[in-house]
Amino acid sequence: MDVRGYWAAWLVGLAVLGCSPATATGTHGFELSAFDPSAVVPPAEAIVRGEADAKFAPFDAQTPPAQPGRHWLRFAAIDAFSPAGMPVLVVHKARATTLAVFTARNGRILRLAPATEMPAFRGTHDIVYALPDGLASGQSLYLELQSMGRGLSEVRLSASTLELALALGVEHARMIALSFGALASMALAAILIWLVLSDRLFVLYSSLFFLQALYLAYLSGQGFSWPVLSMALPLGSHAWNVPAGLSGAISCLFVREIADLRHFSPRVYVAFGWIAGIFVALTVANLAKFIGLGALVNAIGNLIFLATAVFTLIVAFLAWRRGSRAAGWFLIAWGLLEACTIATVVQLLLNRSEESGRLLYYFALPLSMVAGAVFIALGVADRLREQRLALSEAERRAQTDPLTGVLNRRSLIERLEASGVRARARGLPISILFIDLDHFKLINDSYGHQAGDACLRAVIEPIQAELRQSDVIGRYGGEEFVVILSSADAAAARPIAERIRGRVEEVIVDGFGAAIRVTCSIGVAASDAEGTWGETLIARADEAVYVAKRAGRNQVRMATTLVV
Repeated sequence: MDVRGYWAAWLVGLAVLGCSPATATGTHGFELSAFDPSAVVPPAEAIVRGEADAKFAPFDAQTPPAQPGRHWLRFAAIDAFSPAGMPVLVVHKARATTLAVFTARNGRILRLAPATEMPAFRGTHDIVYALPDGLASGQSLYLELQSMGRGLSEVRLSASTLELALALGVEHARMIALSFGALASMALAAILIWLVLSDRLFVLYSSLFFLQALYLAYLSGQGFSWPVLSMALPLGSHAWNVPAGLSGAISCLFVREIADLRHFSPRVYVAFGWIAGIFVALTVANLAKFIGLGALVNAIGNLIFLATAVFTLIVAFLAWRRGSRAAGWFLIAWGLLEACTIATVVQLLLNRSEESGRLLYYFALPLSMVAGAVFIALGVADRLREQRLALSEAERRAQTDPLTGVLNRRSLIERLEASGVRARARGLPISILFIDLDHFKLINDSYGHQAGDACLRAVIEPIQAELRQSDVIGRYGGEEFVVILSSADAAAARPIAERIRGRVEEVIVDGFGAAIRVTCSIGVAASDAEGTWGETLIARADEAVYVAKRAGRNQVRMATTLVV
C-alpha cells in the first residue's frame, strides 16, 4: 500500500499509519531541468560540458517520467555558494535510485565522490558530496539517475556545509532513536508486567507500540542502518507498511478491551474483531502491487481507514461519557496523534518539501507517538485501578452483612480463626463479646420488621465507639452480634462489655410510632480464662448470654462464672 493511504489509520488505533514526508522536489537555490526523454542521449561527457543543454526542459516534479530507466537532471546554481565551512551538496533520493553527480570546472569533467550517507523518511536517504571549490553562480550540476518507477519525484538538491549536514543528520537520528527506544521500552515493560498479571491488555499494548516503533524506525529510514533491523532493507516500503497494517488490527483489539466493550456493547465488540480481520487482509493485500492492483487496494484501504477512524472515535467517546476513565486517557492520546496526522496530511497535500516539514516529521511525529504511548499506559493503569476497586467492592460485599455493614457470620469466623492463630503465636489472649438485643421479637411484632432493622442498624455505632482499630465486630445471627477483642484478657474485656451495654441502653429509635428503647445482654469469654479458642469460645460466650437473659436482661455475664 502507498503510505498516503495510511493516514486515516492513525485515527483508527494509534497505529501511526499515515505520516510520510512530502514527495515534491525541493530545488532551493537551483533551477531544475530534465533531459528530453524522447531525444537520443549523447555521451555523458557531452552532457556535462553543456553541449546538450538545449534538450533540457523545465522539470515538473508533480508529473515526472513514470517509466523506470536512465534519466538526466540538470541543476543550475542561481547564486554563488562559497561558505566558511566545507561546502557540500546534499542529494535526497529514493534508495532504489542510483545516481552519479557530474560538473565541469575549467574545462575538466568532475565526478563528485560521496562523503557520507544519511537515512531519510519513507525509504529515501541523503547522499552528501564534497564541493571543495563551492559553487559558482550559474554553475550546472548534472545527475545521471537510474530510477525505479517514480523515483525521480524524490530527487532534491541542496547546498550546505559538511558541519551543518552532519549536525542535521545526527539530530534526526538522535530524535528517532530516542523515540524508538522509548516505544520499545514501554512495549517490553508491558510484556514483563503481563508475565505477572496475565492480563491480555498488556499483550495488546506491547504489540501495538512495538509495531509503532518498527513503523517509525523504517518510515524514518533510520532502521535500515541499524543492526538486525537493516535486514529488512530489501523489503522496501513493505518494511513500514506491514507494521502499519498489523498495528491497525492490534489497535482495534486494544480499543475494544480498554473500553470494555464485551460487557457494555457486545455487538460493537464483535464488530471490532471483524475490522481487525480486515486490517490483516489489507496488510496481506500489499502483495497486490506486484500484479498491478496496488491503486485499487489503496483506494479501498483509504475508505476502510477513514470509516473505521470515525467509528472508533465515536465508540471511545461514548465509553468515556459512560464513565470509563481509561477511555478518556485513550481520547487524549488519540487527540495528539490525530493533530499530528492532520498536519502531516496537509503537508502532503500541499506538496511541500521535506525541509519545510522537518519539525513535523522528525519531532512532532515521534513525540506524539511517545506521548500517546504514555497516555494510553495511564489509561491501562486506570483500567486496572477500576478493576481492582470493583474486585475490592465485590469482596467487601461478600464479607459484610448488607443490613448493618459489619462482617457477616462466615467472614467473622474466618477472622476469629486468623486472630486465634496470631494470638497463640505471640502468647496473647483474645476475648469474645456475644451481644444479644433484648426483646427483639417483641419489637418486630409490635412495630414491624422495618423498626427491627432500624434497631439493628442503630446499635452498631455505639458498639464500635468502644472498640479499638484492631477489634472486629460481626453479625452472628438475627439480633446477635459477636465482637473479637484482640490482645484482651478477661479482666480487660469485662469493662469494655459494660461500656457497650451502657451505650446501647441510651439508644432510642424514632419514626415508628412511640420511641423504641433498646437494651442488650452480653456474654464474655476470654481465652486466658477458658483455655479454648475459635468457635468454642463463641459458644462459651453464648452460654453466658443465656445466663444474663435469665437474670433479667440488660446485663453482662462472664463465662467463667458459669457452672460446668
